[in-house]
Amino acid sequence: MAASAFAGEAHDATEMNRMVFEKAEASIESVMAINSTMALQGLAFFKTMSLGRQPDFSSRHGEALAAAAVKPYAKRVRSNERRLNGGKA
Repeated sequence: MAASAFAGEAHDATEMNRMVFEKAEASIESVMAINSTMALQGLAFFKTMSLGRQPDFSSRHGEALAAAAVKPYAKRVRSNERRLNGGKA
């Protein structure tokens, strides 16, 4: 990226801008996914508690949050790979 920034070709600048904006969009989607996952987990917790049951404190909840956080970035990476490899991924 640094070498192409000095070359100054229009295509390179367009691609760099696209990558930056894609990462910004992915970060927003990631935060929204984490928030919705946490809200669903909280509702399930309170439902379980209100029914007088023991809530599940397993690590699955953390894994679900991590998966929700990473999913938007993984989607962008696969898309970038296909685009930059000419559709061969």
